[in-house]
Order: sequence, then C-alpha cells, then structure tokens
Amino acid sequence: MIVILDFGSQYTQLIARKVRESNVYCEIHPFSTKWETIDALKPSGIILSGGPSSVYEKGAPKPDKRVFDSGLPLLGICYGLQCIVEHYGGRVQPAKRREYGPADVVITGKNGIFSDLPKKLPVWMSHGDAATKMPSGFETIAETENAPHAAIAHTTHKIYGVQFHPEVHHTPDGVAIIRNFTHKVCADPANWTMKSFLDETTREIRAQVGKENVILGLSGGVDSSVVAAVLHRAIGKQLTAIFVDNGVLRSGEKERMRRIFDGSLGSKLKIVDASKIFLGRLKGVTDPERKRKIIGRTFIEVFDREAAKIKNVKFLAQGTLYPDVIESVSVKGPSAVIKSHHNVGGLPKNMKLKLVEPVRFLFKDEVRALGREMELPAELLSRHPFPGPGLAIRILGEVTAERVKLLQAADLIVENEIRSAGLYEQ
Repeated sequence: MIVILDFGSQYTQLIARKVRESNVYCEIHPFSTKWETIDALKPSGIILSGGPSSVYEKGAPKPDKRVFDSGLPLLGICYGLQCIVEHYGGRVQPAKRREYGPADVVITGKNGIFSDLPKKLPVWMSHGDAATKMPSGFETIAETENAPHAAIAHTTHKIYGVQFHPEVHHTPDGVAIIRNFTHKVCADPANWTMKSFLDETTREIRAQVGKENVILGLSGGVDSSVVAAVLHRAIGKQLTAIFVDNGVLRSGEKERMRRIFDGSLGSKLKIVDASKIFLGRLKGVTDPERKRKIIGRTFIEVFDREAAKIKNVKFLAQGTLYPDVIESVSVKGPSAVIKSHHNVGGLPKNMKLKLVEPVRFLFKDEVRALGREMELPAELLSRHPFPGPGLAIRILGEVTAERVKLLQAADLIVENEIRSAGLYEQ
C-alpha cells in the first residue's frame, strides 16, 4: 500500500491511477496529514506529489518531518523532489529558465526507479524552481539540458526524486518508473485487483451492516448500478433499491432497470413513477438553475417518502467515488476543494441513516472494472454519464410531457447512430 501526500498538484489523482495500474493499492492524503495517521495505514512507501508552491517561501507546505525519519521508501515528484532536497540540507532556487513542456532526460544512474529503462527518455516538465545544490548523501541519477538534477537518489536509503512528471501521458515510460518504485523499491506484493477489492469490500459491508436493512437510490447510471450489485452480493435481501422515474429520463430507462435488476433484486427493486409530480412542479419554469433545484428537492422528497415505507432501515447506500472524497478535502493549491460533492456533503437532516459507500475509494474506470468482475451487462457499464436533472435542462423553455417525449426520441436516434458507427465506447 502506498500513501500519496498531496501538495496541491493538478496531477495528484493521475499518480494514484498509475500506482493502481501496477496492482498496488494507494490512497491520497493532504500533505499536512499527521504521521500517526500515515503509520496506521502501514504503507510500503510514500510518494510526495508536485505542487504550485516554492519550498523556500515562508509557509510553504511541508509534510510531517517524521515522514523523512520513517525509513520508508520515498519518491518525490517535482515539488516533492524539492521538499526532499530542502529537508536534507540542499538548496532550491528559482530556475534560470522555467520549464513547461517536453524534455529529454538522460539517465546517469541505473538503479532503483530507472531499472530496465533506456538511457534516454522523453518526459514532461512543469516547474519554475530547481534544485541547485544536492544535499549530503544524495547523487544525481538523471539530467536534462536545463535541469542538471532531473532525478536524484540517496546513496544508501530508498529515497528518490524526479523533477519531471512520470504520472502524465506525455512521459511514456512514467508507468514503468512508478512500477519500479512500487514493485522493486518498495517491494509491495502488487496483489491489489478488482477481485481482491470485491472480496474485501464484501466482508467490510457485512461487518458494517450486520442484519440491518439498506436502501439505495438506483439512478440507472454506472455508479449506483455497480453499488447495487456489490450490496446484493454482500447482503442479499437486506438491500432495497428505489428507482424514481422523474419523467425526464432517457427513453426506456425504467424498463431497462427492471430488465437488468429484476432477476437479482426481485421484489426488492421498487420502481416509483413520480413523473406527474415532477412535471407538475416544473410547469411554467424556464430557468435551468430553477429546474435543477426543483428536481433535486422533489427527488429527495419522493425518495424520503418511499424510504419511510421500508421497515427497519438503518443504512443509506451511495455511489460516492474517490474523486468526490478527494475534492471534499481541503489542500492548498489548484487541487484544493473544488466543490463539496453532493455525495459527501451529507444527507437530508430528517433522514437519520448511516452511510455505506462501497466504491468511495475507486475511480470511475475502476468502478466499471468492478462491474466487469461481477459480470454486469456491457450495455450498463459502457453508459455515458447522465445528469440528475435529466432531459429537463436540455429543453429550452418550459418542460412538458410532449417536449420530453420528443427529446427522448431524438436522443435515442443520436445514440443509435453513434453506436452503429462504433463510436459510443470511444
């Protein structure tokens, strides 16, 4: 398991994606996370992300000093490298020439993170500062024309730094560099797969829920559908899925959900036709933002009413994803709080239920992979995202049943054309 400390880089989530592609589990935590929290996770290594700050500025973000004293393997990326250099007594200064774009790095030391890689690699640079003096005990293991210390390594400890970004697409061998760190330097067992995640999550859900009942708002999208499948696998008939037809869904959505889930959920799939309620409240409304708010409030009201009919419910399941969680944690920099996500911000105040979020540590593509592991239909897993307010915000002016029907037909024609051209899943 790898801990990634986020210093505000726009690429931090890409680091996590690349680590997981090497079958190693990882989590992103703010740079300010206390050592006790990190240590409790039992990581095999730590990655320090990039960031927009300068380490020599007053108040620059720094990790808990015990990170450096832990003896764990470290990999600093861009700002992370500069943190390492500064901590161990080296010098970081404004670069003579800021770099943003492609560069060729020449490897001068063939150990650790550069094992089995060519001597010259194309990489992506994005930095305004540079290490100008190496700390004692470190050596340069790669350089570029403008960055004499493009990669560094401690001579005896498993501490590495790269000034470039191995996590981005523009560094083709970046995956191999990260894999070398996780597999060879950290000696992580690399046994994290969707099957292992599913097995562990199933155990966790059973332990959390016990014999209590769970409700889930089934939207028809990938996230809630995969959550429904995971929960049904874990607790069976203790799950009740509520599908609310708000009258502004895609063509055939209600029938599709019944066809896909009726076999597994059976009577535990509650399909609620509330289209008249929604369309009634949308009558005369033309402003898109008002439409959103009306649909959102009405959904909560309808869902709350239907949930109240189910006895002994203690848990509400949600399809919260890992980016939702990350975006809800404040980190200094561009990847700071973008929004307080609706899946993370909380429940209606009168709905006193505990949350169960089976996929809260997965990215979207991993949720699809989890669905494939459970052999969910490809037509479900390949679906394009669909907004909560549905077709209502694609209708200019007032929303009426006639306009919805017309748009559903047009939308279906476009989708069929995209599918027939083989472009739907691209």
